[in-house]
Amino acid sequence: MEPDTLSSFQADPDFCPECGTILPLPGIQEWVICRGCSFSINIRDFEGRVIQTSIEFNKPDSLTLKTVNDGQKIKGPMIERKCPQCGHEGMAYHTRQMRSADEGQTIFYTCIQCKFQEKEDS
Repeated sequence: MEPDTLSSFQADPDFCPECGTILPLPGIQEWVICRGCSFSINIRDFEGRVIQTSIEFNKPDSLTLKTVNDGQKIKGPMIERKCPQCGHEGMAYHTRQMRSADEGQTIFYTCIQCKFQEKEDS
């Protein structure tokens, strides 16, 4: 099957040209079959392809520990957000899935100066 002539849109060879689903890795079968729409492509179309991956970690200074007055440490990435209680510029934050999976995460902010906490539902 020629993907260029029968596809709905132009896609990277790692993606199904019909539905956009990531194609499974070629195995011992002669055809790679999309799990989303059953589109198939001959395994020979993957010969000679080099697949590279990379992992990028956060910079060490993006996750800081700040010690507040009573010795308690506030952990989390910092954001330029003004504390509504003391006006300090800079709050640590973390996210948590509090509701069902199809709804947004809740973001918790903590002022590094006065430890005031607030939350934001996204």
